[in-house]
Amino acid sequence: MRLRFERALLPSGLETDVCIDVDAAGRIKAVTVGAGGDAPVRRGLALAGMPNLHSHAFQRAMAGSAEVHSGDGGSFWGWRDVMYRFVEHLDPEDVEAISAFAYMEMLEAGYTSVAEFHYLHHAPGGEHYHPARRLSDAVRGAARRAGMRQLLLPTLYQQGNFDGRPLAAAQRRFYNATDAYLALVDDLRRSDDALSTTGMALHSLRAVPRASLDEIATIEARAAVPRPIHIHIAEQQREVADCLAATGRRPVEWLLETGHVGRHWCLVHATHVTAAEVRAMADSGAVVGLCPTTEGNLGDGRFPIDEYLARGGALGIGSDSHVSIDPREEIRLAEYNVRLWRERRVLSTDASRPQLGSSLWDTLVRGGAQAMGEPIAGLVPGAVADIVCIDTDRPEFAGTPTDALVDAYVFAPRPGLLRDVWVAGREVVSQGRHHAREAIDAAYRHSLGRLRERGVA
Repeated sequence: MRLRFERALLPSGLETDVCIDVDAAGRIKAVTVGAGGDAPVRRGLALAGMPNLHSHAFQRAMAGSAEVHSGDGGSFWGWRDVMYRFVEHLDPEDVEAISAFAYMEMLEAGYTSVAEFHYLHHAPGGEHYHPARRLSDAVRGAARRAGMRQLLLPTLYQQGNFDGRPLAAAQRRFYNATDAYLALVDDLRRSDDALSTTGMALHSLRAVPRASLDEIATIEARAAVPRPIHIHIAEQQREVADCLAATGRRPVEWLLETGHVGRHWCLVHATHVTAAEVRAMADSGAVVGLCPTTEGNLGDGRFPIDEYLARGGALGIGSDSHVSIDPREEIRLAEYNVRLWRERRVLSTDASRPQLGSSLWDTLVRGGAQAMGEPIAGLVPGAVADIVCIDTDRPEFAGTPTDALVDAYVFAPRPGLLRDVWVAGREVVSQGRHHAREAIDAAYRHSLGRLRERGVA
């Protein structure tokens, strides 16, 4: 298959009349400039699709419903109690319908792949499903329904804090013994395919004992090609204080001292770090996964992307709790947080590419792909053909210099600018609308209606 675009953002910059040839496996086999022949030209600007490296898809159904004072000083911990009450009532059908709706929204916003950090494993009350993978199958099925490329991250969650206390009643649906968890991962990997792969996640240092962390990390490191391992890290000040009290180390410091962290790791949030930790994370080769709209919504903190990128650190973005599903908003908020912090503009640009929007888009695509376990990223041969096309004929772009088109798309956003989306070479969004929107919308509405009947949503 050949796709020909009026313009495309390539590693060399914005190019005109770009042809992208896609093989039967959905990967790019060639990119040529000015050699389209008779292939029809799609007007607009093609970009590599953005990976969403951190998602809790079920939380989409409670987005906007926790904006009330909930105790704990209005912190993450009060929000967590609201989430626990919500999740207690979800069944597999709800999880699949909600997840499919979230994935559809992601695709319409320009995300083309997602790392699903999946810690909801069991039935309400903690009873085990048979098979154990039933809820994992629900989120995997949702991605397949939506046509979203997914890295499924079944998540280990074993204790209530650093001191080893047992899980609270509301957390019983999350628990697996290590051997049961590894069996789940192995079972899921047997059904992996080109669009659905399985990594591993450790919920957090407070929720996973050191022995379990060591076992999981060692198993993956011994693989011929290590799969991704993701972990929440240093998200709240209380987590940092508890880690210091229990280990004498800050969370990032403690994790890096284990010696396990490398390029196949993704450190999610890291919003409370020292300058030394920033340097160490960049040097480790791991990806830092920021979720600025969720971090802002929960009052978690901010991350020094200027210092981190200056050291060559790998960076990606995710929508996490899905209070927003728009990669442009994540990019802007990450950047604006640092501008407000430093009281200066345009802090994180690559000097070799002065257009900030293009530079950040490429940086985050590369970091997101690494966190997804993809060794090649962007509109280049060998990469997955995940492509989005912006409608630059719209009046919102009138008068915009060609070199500034991506900047305008990211930093002066307007609705409806994203027109078409391909995942592994298959078109899933046309004219801004997902091909299966009606069916996915109907299933989501039905599920939310059932939850309302139970007095939940």
